[in-house]
Amino acid sequence: MADLTVPDDTLRSEYDDTTLKDGGRGKYAEQYAAGTNIVRLAPDVTAAFPSEEAVNETLRSVLKK
Repeated sequence: MADLTVPDDTLRSEYDDTTLKDGGRGKYAEQYAAGTNIVRLAPDVTAAFPSEEAVNETLRSVLKK
């Protein structure tokens, strides 16, 4: 049977705890969101385009009109 004991809550010796301070979830979320250009497509639109290139080609043809 597997050992189900809770391990000690200590940092492994190969990690430097001085470099791990001030960490936090979502620390750079605002910067990331400001610098991205990701667009989420609806499932029916995604199904109509087999690749990123197909989406770009179609959008470029619309922009030319």
